[in-house]
Amino acid sequence: MESTALIPLQYALDTFFLLVCGALVMWMAAGFAMLESGLVRAKNTTEILTKNIVLYALAGVMYLLVGYHLMYSGNAGGVLPSFGFLIGDEHAVELVTAGGEGAPYYAKRADFFFQLVFAATCMSIVSGAVAERMRLWAFLAFAVVMCGVIYPVEGYWTWGGGFLKEAGFKDFAGSGIVHLAGATAALTGVILLGARKGKYGPKGQINAFPGANLPLATLGTLILWFGWFGFNGGSQLKVSSIEDASAVAQVFVNTNLAAAGGLLAALIVARILFGKADLTMILNGALAGLVAITAEPLAPTAMQALLIGGVGGVLVVFAILWLEKLGLDDPVGAISVHGVSGIWGLLAVCLTNSDASLGAQLMGIVCIFGWVFVASLAVWSVIKLVIGLRVSEEAEYEGVDIAECGMEAYPEFTKR
Repeated sequence: MESTALIPLQYALDTFFLLVCGALVMWMAAGFAMLESGLVRAKNTTEILTKNIVLYALAGVMYLLVGYHLMYSGNAGGVLPSFGFLIGDEHAVELVTAGGEGAPYYAKRADFFFQLVFAATCMSIVSGAVAERMRLWAFLAFAVVMCGVIYPVEGYWTWGGGFLKEAGFKDFAGSGIVHLAGATAALTGVILLGARKGKYGPKGQINAFPGANLPLATLGTLILWFGWFGFNGGSQLKVSSIEDASAVAQVFVNTNLAAAGGLLAALIVARILFGKADLTMILNGALAGLVAITAEPLAPTAMQALLIGGVGGVLVVFAILWLEKLGLDDPVGAISVHGVSGIWGLLAVCLTNSDASLGAQLMGIVCIFGWVFVASLAVWSVIKLVIGLRVSEEAEYEGVDIAECGMEAYPEFTKR
């Protein structure tokens, strides 16, 4: 049994660890902003930057008001969370357990902050998929509901102790809870929006719309890669014991190797398919590897993590091409990266974690996808009826920067 004298030190260390990891995840907002602004056309840059920074603020407000309570205040094994508001008494020293009985604690507000940035990450996934033709205010209205209700409900099912946790569903850091959920919400938006004008020719040919700034897209990917160490490492929730410190180190190594595996696999597949080193596929390959390992970054060996990421990198290239052929226009490949690779990551848990079952993982995938798809489709449909989802054809041609924000990101260089 641990000495009671160590508890304050462990509390301080675990709280600090969680806050630092949360700050790393918050920095992923910059990664999404840079990645997406680099992969869209110059005339749509200001608007996508606006979406990314405003959604983070909205996520903070909505997760404070209702989201955190919905996600972590329900009954064990339940389906419907308990409705309530805010975090609790702001003057009280409230604690959250970091493990089983007798385990050290960390500050409740550290837990809130760490969970908040995950909610914002989930919504950031949607931004790139609906880029270049969605109304800014329609997107922001959806962000309010996504961060306040849709995401917390399915998060409660596992991380909040709901029925998926009781069923044995495992998702260490959110391949399904965060990434599949974000991709599913993005998918419903893309379905209702339709493709960008000119994306598909009269004979069904697929026209490429090159991104305006690949250096920015590359920077965004590296920022996301960096932030992912907080995303996965912080999900261990504590670092104050030898076992936990060792686990965090293993998670960091596996996270890094999965990204490397995904990147190299996408590079090789792109070279085989296109005869070139396609940078956009390379970037998405790295992100696919990161998404895939997120469901279980602790149990695999380093070589297994490399292979799990590599499979994600292969899948994402084919998924992007397949979705394009289906007429689903996703400018940044978000649905493929976070959805397809998220599903693969959840299934791959069964390969490395002896406590995981395929049935429970499939159940989790179906429940998360089903809930987010139906709820998102309903919310998008209401928004479409009330204010509309898509900008006018003229605004789309001129660029949503001018139509939605009244300014351009590159006024000296923008060409239409």
